[in-house]
Amino acid sequence: MNIQITLKDGVPIYRQIVNQVKYMVASGQLQPGMEVPPIRVLAEQLLVTPNTVVKAYRELETEGVVYKRRGAGTFISENGSPLKAAEQRRILTERADTLLTEARQMGYSVEDIMKLVKERAAELENGTGN
Repeated sequence: MNIQITLKDGVPIYRQIVNQVKYMVASGQLQPGMEVPPIRVLAEQLLVTPNTVVKAYRELETEGVVYKRRGAGTFISENGSPLKAAEQRRILTERADTLLTEARQMGYSVEDIMKLVKERAAELENGTGN
């Protein structure tokens, strides 16, 4: 599980862990039944306190994304995330909002953005987009 923590954006570290795990579940990178790293292991990898990971895992468990098996560890829910479709939409909505905001600040219209998105999609499908 590859989680990247940044201190620059002001998002609490536990929230970054929650968001990234939910993204990995929604995108299929983490499959139902997969074990997530133990609290101490993830805390050491991310250079954070174990309490931060405990808080993140507790929130993920409350939301039904993970479940604990006593003495065995923490696993991705067998149903995946009950929020999978909603989470995918939330992620894409956030990215679309960012794109629209930045484009408007640069003077681009919605039509300009749509044209650019269609061009990029075609380039990516043809393998020519980088």
